[in-house]
Amino acid sequence: MFGSAGRGASEFSSKAVGASSVYVITDDPDAVYERAVAGGAEITRGMEEADYGSRGFTVRDLEGNLFSFGTYRGE
Repeated sequence: MFGSAGRGASEFSSKAVGASSVYVITDDPDAVYERAVAGGAEITRGMEEADYGSRGFTVRDLEGNLFSFGTYRGE
């Protein structure tokens, strides 16, 4: 999913030049989260339920890119 980063102050609106963010849809974000934690990933947003019905989390890679994993499939 590609979307605007202009929704106020958040980790998505203040990335360095060249950094990006990616949203990955998964049916089992809890399993992905456990694997990320076990692998030593930098968790920037812990597992949470969003008000629009998604369950997910966000990690940052070594180059500053953000990867969000969640159940939201869009409208």
